[in-house]
Amino acid sequence: MELLNNLVLSFNDFLWSKVLIVMLIVLGLYFTFRTKFVQFRYFGEMFRLLGDGAKGEKKEGAVSSFQAFCISTASRVGTGNIAGIAMAVVAGGPGSVFWMWLIALIGSASSFVESTLAQIFKIKDGEGFRGGPAYYIEQGLGSKKMGMLFSILITICFGFVFNAVQSNTITAAFNNAFGIDKFVIGVVIAILTALVIFGGVHRVAKVSEIIVPVLAVMYILVALFVVAINITEIPGVILTIFESAFGFREMAVGSMSGMILVGIKRGLFSNEAGMGSAPNAAATADTTHPVKQGLIQSLGVFTDTIVICSCTAFIVLLYPGYSTAGLDGIQLTQAALSSHIGSIGYVFLAICILLFAFSSIVGNYYYGQSNIEFMSNNKTVLNVFRALVVCMVLFGSVATVEIVWNLADLFMGLMAIINLIAIALLGKYAFIALQDYTAQKKAGIKEPVFDASNIKGLENIEHWRDDREEKAM
Repeated sequence: MELLNNLVLSFNDFLWSKVLIVMLIVLGLYFTFRTKFVQFRYFGEMFRLLGDGAKGEKKEGAVSSFQAFCISTASRVGTGNIAGIAMAVVAGGPGSVFWMWLIALIGSASSFVESTLAQIFKIKDGEGFRGGPAYYIEQGLGSKKMGMLFSILITICFGFVFNAVQSNTITAAFNNAFGIDKFVIGVVIAILTALVIFGGVHRVAKVSEIIVPVLAVMYILVALFVVAINITEIPGVILTIFESAFGFREMAVGSMSGMILVGIKRGLFSNEAGMGSAPNAAATADTTHPVKQGLIQSLGVFTDTIVICSCTAFIVLLYPGYSTAGLDGIQLTQAALSSHIGSIGYVFLAICILLFAFSSIVGNYYYGQSNIEFMSNNKTVLNVFRALVVCMVLFGSVATVEIVWNLADLFMGLMAIINLIAIALLGKYAFIALQDYTAQKKAGIKEPVFDASNIKGLENIEHWRDDREEKAM
């Protein structure tokens, strides 16, 4: 196991320090400029669309834009927001939080592009719509093999490895708070997972729609309380983050590059911008224009990293012993919160982790399902996948923490490279769709409607065709 861990670490170092860091930043900036800073320009519109999706009438058999947002947020908001941020602070120092923020602001443009593309190239199935990178790679780039490779990677990454990470953190949190045996907790989580995932995408959507908003608000309120009771120390914490991010001490000891990499890795694990995961959820939404879901998913990156991850960062950095306690991951976050609000902090975070991570398991599972269905429509294959997901949840509950997180970094990196290449080549369609949306809004149309025939070269798609065109086909 140690040999495997060392091999994974070596490859991860090359992948992240030489390849991904450049691709993420360069493409994030490229998409930001090409969309004319869409993540800032349409910030208010994102909230309007999300609110309309939550209030709108739900069609039978359809996934609303709000539910699709909740599925992707369920996957995003998990152990990365609580355990992952604490790990980043310990491994990379306070400055890693700044680089996490930066990659989120830049990456939200990448998230907009990939999710808009997922909507453009989505297909109809028995449960509604499905799509994602594998689908836009096959239809937009004409490469079935590249689509299959992505499907295999995301299925392993999210269906298996990431779900092992989530269950690993749940069991650690409950063992730390209540002393319950990890295997016992793992069995309970595995049973709950089976009950949800064998119910299909609509059950996944309903569970996510209930858990995510309520829990996110609760966690944010507790974090705001911690900030409020430590308000005089906040300027010092913010100064520490920025001094560490650009500090001469970090440069002098050679830890600057490591800090940046830790911030970017943990930030990407948390918000998934450009990784190719959220588009699988974005494609399920029944909406009138692809850009709507692109904007909503861009907001998801902001919600995840700038809001929820920052909550954890402040809870940890306001704890005087964060660098000397000898703790890491969820144990450090629990100790930090308990120092602010008492022993109830252990219990509160254990419950938060249970629900956050369980919602992530559910969201992660759907990404795997969508890509299993891309590779094969055989129901037996899908049911075998579901059974393996349950097994991996149980395995992760008792596995060694380090190897699980390192494997997560490896598969996340490989996935991201394939998706970033694809959206770099197909991004022009998202840019044109955004121009179409903007033009309709300027013309006074409150709810723009997309017609694929208006985009030159956009031919190999199944949806978004004019009714007359569909009847003629």
